Amino acid sequence: MPLPFSVVILTLNEERDLPRCLESVAGCADVVVLDSGSTDRTGQIAEAAGARVFTRPFDTFAGQRNYAQSQIPFRNPWVFHLDADEAMTPDLAAECSAAVSREDLDGYWAAPRMMFQGRWVPHCTDYPAWQARFVRAPQFQFIDVGHGQREASSMRMARLKAGYLHDLSSGGESEWLDKHRRYARQEAEAHLAALLSGREPGAGASLAAILSSDSLRRRRELKRLSYRLPCRGTLRFLYQYLARLGFLDGAPGLRYCKLLAQYESFVAEELRRLKAP
Repeated sequence: MPLPFSVVILTLNEERDLPRCLESVAGCADVVVLDSGSTDRTGQIAEAAGARVFTRPFDTFAGQRNYAQSQIPFRNPWVFHLDADEAMTPDLAAECSAAVSREDLDGYWAAPRMMFQGRWVPHCTDYPAWQARFVRAPQFQFIDVGHGQREASSMRMARLKAGYLHDLSSGGESEWLDKHRRYARQEAEAHLAALLSGREPGAGASLAAILSSDSLRRRRELKRLSYRLPCRGTLRFLYQYLARLGFLDGAPGLRYCKLLAQYESFVAEELRRLKAP
């Protein structure tokens, strides 16, 4: 029996990573690729695997996902959202198959197992870092947050125990840095826009949220606090490598913590540039 849910994969020039992603969802009878205008073989690879391909110019991750939710005619009421460098796992597919029976929820968070240089690095990637990925279409709504997205505040959510795989190093470090320079620009622009609109508090932090046992609440509050701290890159390294026990992830963990420190430096540079007269 095919899996009782649909899958949508966001792509842009993903001929290297897409085959692995598609193979991981081979048990799904409704796989959709939402492409942002690839110039490589992404579309042909998707169609050869039996996926339906739609095209929309990229604006934001929330914009792409909301377009998929509202405009693509999925064959099932529940949809799992993947990126091309991610993959479904058998345990996750089984749990999602059972979860579709819930009528009182709009979506589920799932925690990615981040892979770096061939190794799972749970400590320096704050596992479980919950993401809204398994959602009901068309009513589920995503909102933009930095360079990424999260669920709208009105969405009724629960957590899945199993997680998906995310390969952080499939394109090497130079590609990672290029991508995260763009992400840093988007994050800085989104943060300043939120401040100007009053959607993001400009000062203060909730100690209760920082000390919360809820990892999702704690992670989001620490992210909000980070915009008001000096030496962002150094602090991020110390937090991930020491406080979050990233050293337990071995040599890949050390290298990834250094990359995260570079990303925070990129964000700080962009904030200074945008604030300059």
